[in-house]
Amino acid sequence: MPKITHILCPTDLSDVSTHAIDHAAEIARWSKARITALHVCEPLFMPVPGLPAPDNRVSPEDLRQARLRTNACFRAAIDGGIPVEVIVDIGQPVNQILDRATTSAADLIVMGTHGAGGFEHLVLGSVAEKVLRRAPCPVLTVPPRARATSRLPFSRLLCAVDFSESSLEALQLAVSFAHDSGADLTLLHVIEWPWAEPPSPTMDQLSPEHAAAFADYRRYLDTTATARLASLVPDGVRGQVTTRLRYGKSYVEILHAAAEERADLIVMGVHGRRALDVMLFGSTTNQIVRHATCPVLTLRRPGNL
Repeated sequence: MPKITHILCPTDLSDVSTHAIDHAAEIARWSKARITALHVCEPLFMPVPGLPAPDNRVSPEDLRQARLRTNACFRAAIDGGIPVEVIVDIGQPVNQILDRATTSAADLIVMGTHGAGGFEHLVLGSVAEKVLRRAPCPVLTVPPRARATSRLPFSRLLCAVDFSESSLEALQLAVSFAHDSGADLTLLHVIEWPWAEPPSPTMDQLSPEHAAAFADYRRYLDTTATARLASLVPDGVRGQVTTRLRYGKSYVEILHAAAEERADLIVMGVHGRRALDVMLFGSTTNQIVRHATCPVLTLRRPGNL
């Protein structure tokens, strides 16, 4: 199973970032990982290609204060014995976060999302959204404390499985989290039923032939999906592992299941998308991260964007 040994936790020193730090510290505690605490100072004047870099882009005093404030945000984790390295970079936050994640070989990025809907904008709307699209490792996004319904330590995990390679890799990560934290794990598969939007016809509104065909088709989907989910149930997890099937729109059913299960974490893989899906960062992932009231752990396969 994948092991988390190094967590990159970017912070903008806001209350949202502080809530994300709590989650990074909890994961580091039970996985025995170290944390790189990163704050990025944005200079007043960004460099222009072809022109000399401006002098004193960020003053030494501003850097010193940023380091002190970042260190204070992680004080509880440091006092709790978690190894924490504090880094203050200068530049564009998304680029610096991605560079640090790559050069430091981070296993996980933990960061907060802003705004009432998670992302402030649907397209290219926040640092978190941009990091999610390009991160070289899994990303845990944490909603604002005011919206959160989850608890620490995690006791209930929900892993959305569509049987793609990315979702199967995400399942391995969910199993690792469940094993380390002792949480219960639910494997959820959503079947996109032909009538995803209302009004849906009932069987008595169809001809007998069509009604029989759809009933057979649903039984086939139920049987095959149930068997595939059962084959994925892992051994050796300390908590209880269950499987669930739902019909409907994927992101709607995943959010409903998370609410019903009172999930403390949603885990999901992000896989290939069409050109429009790339622009919108994939409707399922985007909608879940925007609207979930618990943290969402996403795993993107390299080259899938």
